[in-house]
Amino acid sequence: MTDVPVSAVSAGLMACGHCGQVMARQDGPAPCPRCGGGVRPRKPASLSRTWALLLTAIILYAPANLLPIMQTSSLFATSRDTIIGGVVYFWHSGSPGLAILIFSVSILVPVLKMAILGILALTVQFGWPLDRRQCVMLFHVIEFVGRWSMLDVFVVALMVGLVRFKGLAVIEAGPGAIAFGVVVALTMLATHSFDPRLIWDSPRRALG
Repeated sequence: MTDVPVSAVSAGLMACGHCGQVMARQDGPAPCPRCGGGVRPRKPASLSRTWALLLTAIILYAPANLLPIMQTSSLFATSRDTIIGGVVYFWHSGSPGLAILIFSVSILVPVLKMAILGILALTVQFGWPLDRRQCVMLFHVIEFVGRWSMLDVFVVALMVGLVRFKGLAVIEAGPGAIAFGVVVALTMLATHSFDPRLIWDSPRRALG
């Protein structure tokens, strides 16, 4: 027996994204009878916006890793470190926990988030036979971890103040930090633009 899920759209219903009120489906936007917010069966041009933001983030991720994310100046030398270089710097300077933290939120989280979001977008666009419940769970995971994506920027800012306070060296943010911040913002916008309800639609409906 095949488990065929029924979506709200196929049942002639749609839900308000603000208060959750379920109402009869309309061809266009309609006001919510409970809160008055605009209700649509699906986010307009969700997949197109998601792809545009995601591909831009993937392109900018290269300079975010190749350009220096911070410049460290001391009495003896001046070094410009990329994200990986910064991880190595904190590791050898006696802060392995901070190095692991920066590596996790600067390398693992963005790569996994972009990869998962790309898989979800491809699944919707081409109707890949993946488990839809697992796809929705993956979307909620990247939606949750996305709010922690700027943690490394805050950590670097904290280290700037800490190192300057101790008088050990001077750490300044580099162009890689700006590029990485843009990548994080783009992935957050791409996640927000993606409509997870498309996962439950047929391939024909998802492309519309």
